[in-house]
Amino acid sequence: MRDIKERVRDKNPKIRNPAARLPKELVRQTVLKAKEKPRELHEKSSGQSDSPTQYGTEKIESVQYRAASVAGKTIGKTTYRGGKKLAGVTYRKIKERKSRQEEAMVQGAESGKKLIKLKPEQAALAKENGKRQVKAAPRVVKVSGLSQEKIKTQASMQKQQVEKSLQAMQKARVVQMARKSAQASAESGKAVFQVTGKGSKLSVQGITAAIQKRVVALEKMGKWIAAGGGAFLLVFILIAGIIAGAAFSSSSESSESLSAEVLAYTSVIQQYASQYGIPEYVSAIQAIMMQESGGRGTDPMQCSESPYNTRFSHSPGSITDPNYSIEVGVQTFADCISQAGCSSPQDLDKLKLAWQGYNYGNGYIGWALQRGGYTEANALQFSQEQAASHGWSSYGDPEYVPHVMRYYSGGSLFAGLFGSQQIVSVAMGQLGNSGGQKFWSWYGFDSRVEWCACFVSWCADKSGLIASGNVPKFSLCSDGVSWFQGKNKWQSGGTTPTAGMIIFFDWDHDGNSDHVGIVEKCEGGRVYTVEGNSSDQVRQRNYAVDYASIMGYGVIN
Repeated sequence: MRDIKERVRDKNPKIRNPAARLPKELVRQTVLKAKEKPRELHEKSSGQSDSPTQYGTEKIESVQYRAASVAGKTIGKTTYRGGKKLAGVTYRKIKERKSRQEEAMVQGAESGKKLIKLKPEQAALAKENGKRQVKAAPRVVKVSGLSQEKIKTQASMQKQQVEKSLQAMQKARVVQMARKSAQASAESGKAVFQVTGKGSKLSVQGITAAIQKRVVALEKMGKWIAAGGGAFLLVFILIAGIIAGAAFSSSSESSESLSAEVLAYTSVIQQYASQYGIPEYVSAIQAIMMQESGGRGTDPMQCSESPYNTRFSHSPGSITDPNYSIEVGVQTFADCISQAGCSSPQDLDKLKLAWQGYNYGNGYIGWALQRGGYTEANALQFSQEQAASHGWSSYGDPEYVPHVMRYYSGGSLFAGLFGSQQIVSVAMGQLGNSGGQKFWSWYGFDSRVEWCACFVSWCADKSGLIASGNVPKFSLCSDGVSWFQGKNKWQSGGTTPTAGMIIFFDWDHDGNSDHVGIVEKCEGGRVYTVEGNSSDQVRQRNYAVDYASIMGYGVIN
């Protein structure tokens, strides 16, 4: 860098001119420093400097800080030119003022005026004041038509504009990512929705897995969500997108959907599930069959080794009667449910224990209960111990539970949303029950009552719909009507219902409900139902959609 030129005024000490420190090379170096540490330059004090040199340096640094931003480049250039021009003007004014003082002194001498002589200390003080005046002068002169206060205000406004721009960019990024996630959610929903010839079925477990994937994506873009301030809204959009995609997608196969072969055995499964006291576990049994065989072969439940198999040998795959395989499999699973202490399809911890027991044999259930219940870790430990004790290379499937869970459509977080299918399965499993003691005693009655509402409540409870708040527990039909109407979940008679709705009848047309049942399906202008206390039994009935005694429907979903 070139040396700064200095001008000597009479015998006064050398006074450095701020304008002399404005060569292009110095500006270029200052720009580089300003780009490296813009925050430090911005935070520098705007107070008085100790010397003209320091003042000039601070002035240049302030200019270069503004030049570091896009909006400040123009101001920086303008300030530089104005500062250089100002330095020249200031120098000329100082020179003119000194010249006038000299002229005044000459005129005073000629007119005989007596000049006041100053003492040495007074002269030193005058010199010091002169320095301060020269140094302070540039600070009170406008630069390029802008005051320092205006420049500071403009810089502050520019900073706020930059921050607002960044926030706008962040919010736009959040919206874009949310849109992509919603699209992905719709695709996930398509993968878990299947339409078959016997009705539709939603794979809730597939939806749950899709939500977990979306949550992982949500965590990855957490910084953007925090900046946008819409985390709760974004989570809602993601979940709504998944559910909407599942509900409105067209029929598409998924590896996690039940096969047509498994669905074809639904009525047989319901029959034996009811016979062995676990009618609410139809979906859990279907998931087992899907994992074991996909519903194919003569032993779809792969239960020939079960102690309940008394007709065929206990060698793998020895059963040649599919219906008998289902009976043995359901009986075996019912025993596992009992030993595990599973209270309902929503008791997933105990249900997992029962599932793993079906694969390993009942010996695992007691062993696991002593260790706190089922875990993937102790399932693996049990497999390794059994393989070692028998000298085998492996024993069972340590990951049997997660494999079965892929096909399970009940007992999950969304049981309340998709329980309409579950309640139909549970109700179908009770066909033929006579007297209804199972249902009215469950409700809490000591003796027989008209039990149609108790039957509906029992089925809803086993399907998780009471716990989820989608169906009330009621023993009087009128109470059920009032609840659905009060929740705005009521559909008038004469309209077309869907499977799982609660159907209310008014036989004498007096405005009060006399009977209640569950809609199995609606086809060909007729409503098919499952009703408790129909001639004191659980029966299937059907009516025309416009049947006058149909008072209305309680809507589950």
